[in-house]
Amino acid sequence: MAVAHEADTGQGDAPVADVLVVGYGPVGQLLSVLLAQRGRQVTVVERWPKPFNLPRAVGFDSEAARILASAGIGDQLREFGEPSRDYAWRSAKGETLIEFEVADQGHCTWPEALSAFQPALETGLIERGETLPALRILRGYEAVELTDGGDHVRLAVVGPDGVRTTLTGRWVVGCDGANSLVRQRTGTTMTDLGFSHDWLVCDVRLHEQREFRPNNLQICDPARPRTAVSAGPGHRRYEFMRVPADGPDRFGTEEHAWELLKLFDVTPGNSVLDRHAVYTFQARWAHRWRSGRLFLAGDAAHVMPPFAGQGMCSGFRDAMNLAWKLDLVLGGQAAPTLLDTYTTERRDHVQHAVKMSVGLGRVVCVTDREAAADRDAAMLAARKRNIGPSGSGRSVVKPLADGVLRRDGQGRPAPYAGEAAPQWRVGHHDRTGLFDDVVGTGFALLCGQDVVPVLGTRRLKFLDSIGARVVRIVPADTPAGDVEPRDVVDVEGRYLPYLTGLGAVAALVRPDFYLFGLADRVGELPALVEDLERQLGAVGPV
Repeated sequence: MAVAHEADTGQGDAPVADVLVVGYGPVGQLLSVLLAQRGRQVTVVERWPKPFNLPRAVGFDSEAARILASAGIGDQLREFGEPSRDYAWRSAKGETLIEFEVADQGHCTWPEALSAFQPALETGLIERGETLPALRILRGYEAVELTDGGDHVRLAVVGPDGVRTTLTGRWVVGCDGANSLVRQRTGTTMTDLGFSHDWLVCDVRLHEQREFRPNNLQICDPARPRTAVSAGPGHRRYEFMRVPADGPDRFGTEEHAWELLKLFDVTPGNSVLDRHAVYTFQARWAHRWRSGRLFLAGDAAHVMPPFAGQGMCSGFRDAMNLAWKLDLVLGGQAAPTLLDTYTTERRDHVQHAVKMSVGLGRVVCVTDREAAADRDAAMLAARKRNIGPSGSGRSVVKPLADGVLRRDGQGRPAPYAGEAAPQWRVGHHDRTGLFDDVVGTGFALLCGQDVVPVLGTRRLKFLDSIGARVVRIVPADTPAGDVEPRDVVDVEGRYLPYLTGLGAVAALVRPDFYLFGLADRVGELPALVEDLERQLGAVGPV
């Protein structure tokens, strides 16, 4: 465990941290690791002296799994996560309103959706952080005041002994939750969709393993909307909505929790109730996620109901987006204006996820019997006509619509720019595995032929300066003598057809696994690379 300490807390004129992170939940943990493994000096301020060893979020998707793997905990993913398998909504009568299978492999090979035991996930990130010399954790320290000095930020903290100290850093990221101090200091306004429902959330360990079919179930019963889902290996999550008949004091009690859990044949005799708590599901996001040298991420920037399973995933995307941009700006490979795209890219994504979650929630949280009967009839009719979802919810994750993207002549994102890039197994230097594990992460120029001669020395030097890899994809049946050191073998035969399907000879992928843009012929490659260089606008270290 990282040990909180007061030594060298940053008093004086020179910034001692590249980034100060306020809050060390899963988003703060991930962001800190992503920055520290890039060599950036990170100091974390966390007010709680020990990790919170109980679950909150219970799921993440294929893209979030890829992000976590890029933070160095891919091998542990299967210890705290398991494929979600399937999902169904049923009426109070037991009729199936919606039902679909969840793919074992998503667009980047990880399962399309996974159930997670959050304490184990956090342990993986914390242990990864302990291996990084650039990361310093101050546990038991509470942030109390922020001052943006123009070229640095001063953060006043109060330690476990009550002594007030000042930390200094170049940038501050608030990962400090829904009641964020950092958000208060930014002065940003919030958009609130007015969705608010109380749910009793119960986390359970069953004494004996059961086979759940479906594995994840939403019961749309107007008398008591309720949920039963996997919460990672060996764990189950049950949720019960407060209804008008519930008294003001009894709803959140352990006695009432056990009474409701009987609906799922969960009793004190066959299970352990690890946790029960009342949550108010809400839906809102911040207007500005950056103010000067202050940033917001995770619940500090947005909260949403759990119905689309995108709350923690959205926070992980925040961390990934901000980490690569801060890294380039700190290293002088990009101008500080690049950081303005953090808000424009992530806020649009989050708005879509929040609205999707609320839309699902408005369907689930119906307590009027007549309205519920009408809803059920409409959904059953749609099911008979084969209208409805057929996957795990990839539509929740829309392409980027703004930010660091290749543009067409009208200034709109070029075709496929902003789409999530896939990942498959490849061979490289006598290793075979997932692309990120074998080749590495960061910018990647994926090509179906040798493009080095057409790029020229200056553009290759630029790509090298931002850590971009120029990768030639070759077919699996390429003779070993014809495979060059920079080549990657398409062992599954997926990458080359993918490029062909895009109508491209090359695809430039960002560090957060979104497509910057394509070149449909070799002659367009110089312009593609120069466009990225122009948008990054390198000016020297900041």
